Amino acid sequence: MNRHPLPAEYSDKAQQAVLIVDDQRDFAVGLSRLILSQFPQLNCRFCSSAEEALQELERTDFDVLITDLRMPKISGQDLLTAALSMQPSLTVIMLTAYGTVETAVAALKEGAYDFLTKPIDQDHLFRIVGKALERSRLLQENARLREKAAECACSDLLVGESPAMRRLHKTIAAVAASDYTVLILGESGTGKELVARSIQALSARANAPFVIVNCPSIPDTLLESELFGHVKGAFTGADRTRKGLFVAADRGTILLDEIGDIPAGVQAKLLRVLQDGEVRPVGANTAARVNLRILASTNRNLEAKITDQSFREDLYFRLNVLPIHVPPLRERTEDIPLIASHFLMNICRELASGQKEFSPEVLSYLTCRQWPGNVRELLNFVRRLAVFCTGDRIEMAHVRLVESGPSIEQDGCNPFSPYKETKQAVLAEFTRSYVRRILEHTHGNISEAARISGIERFTLQKIIKRMNIDTESFRKG
Repeated sequence: MNRHPLPAEYSDKAQQAVLIVDDQRDFAVGLSRLILSQFPQLNCRFCSSAEEALQELERTDFDVLITDLRMPKISGQDLLTAALSMQPSLTVIMLTAYGTVETAVAALKEGAYDFLTKPIDQDHLFRIVGKALERSRLLQENARLREKAAECACSDLLVGESPAMRRLHKTIAAVAASDYTVLILGESGTGKELVARSIQALSARANAPFVIVNCPSIPDTLLESELFGHVKGAFTGADRTRKGLFVAADRGTILLDEIGDIPAGVQAKLLRVLQDGEVRPVGANTAARVNLRILASTNRNLEAKITDQSFREDLYFRLNVLPIHVPPLRERTEDIPLIASHFLMNICRELASGQKEFSPEVLSYLTCRQWPGNVRELLNFVRRLAVFCTGDRIEMAHVRLVESGPSIEQDGCNPFSPYKETKQAVLAEFTRSYVRRILEHTHGNISEAARISGIERFTLQKIIKRMNIDTESFRKG
């Protein structure tokens, strides 16, 4: 009888691992010995229950899972679903003593690679295991390539070389390969939307629509209609049928940003989309099927919201298939010099001002400073430093100017007037100076000034009007 050695490509790679699960312990032991007789290079383990297998999967990465279909408490089909959510690249082979085609087909639809019937035919077993190991090798190679691509794709978005960011890049590359729902967790300003964009860019849906819904920005009364659409006459003002954003994202990806803030009624309808892939417009009697991937993000503690009954527990578990935690800046302070320098390079390119650099003292200050607004706050701070630095080197004097604004004395303010009045005067002078310099650079182009400063165009127009700044004086003649 010929052995089935692993291909030569494995010789320099980590040992592959196979996990066998069967409630008949003797069968699991025998199957393990049989597989090792043909693939002695493998790390082969066995468990006698799905519960034990889940613990093993939490501790160890496996290439192949061979599991019995009918087991007490947790079935092989449920184990299949749980295992793939834990290790999306796992290759799963189902075992059944009954040989029913229906159960085997159901398992294949749920993500199983193949199935075997008991009693086991040895040659068939060896062929299936050999193909499964080869599939696992190819998946790992693809994951490695995706990880390298993720580092390139994220280089302009999620900058950092800390262990936390390396883990994040690897996680993005892994989840992008699947089509499961992703829940992106993180504080405000950490870059959750950038994570979502990276996942979409590396996924098989990269060239399909990518729709972003900022849930808190849409009034509760309109959110359901925006997401699901409505038919003509569904409510006052619905003078025509309108497709919703779920339909707009069909075959692509939708990001539900800050999902923790959606109202209870929309939560219930969203659950149906996740369960059945069906969207029912407001006022419609029938539902339409959609094929899309759902990404959700939040800076809220959803488990706490479940406790106070403002968020559905069943929806949480439907969303939390592949969770990703985006680390705040305080957990990766070693990345701050790299992030700040990256921002400064891009900002100087936007300003067409020539490249600037930070002094060592400024980089040290930025690293030690607290950033409750995370990367977004750091970006805006670097923008202000770049605008107020007229030379090619940002020094601590520029930091003090940005931190405190112009001095009280030079503004002609009475330092002994009431604190509130003095603070308002200094802030007003700082704002006026900042806006004038931005407008001077953009030659009075308000849209460009809003983009560079990070201020909404409408807000910037209000500031300009309130401070009586003449934009025409900045325009080229």
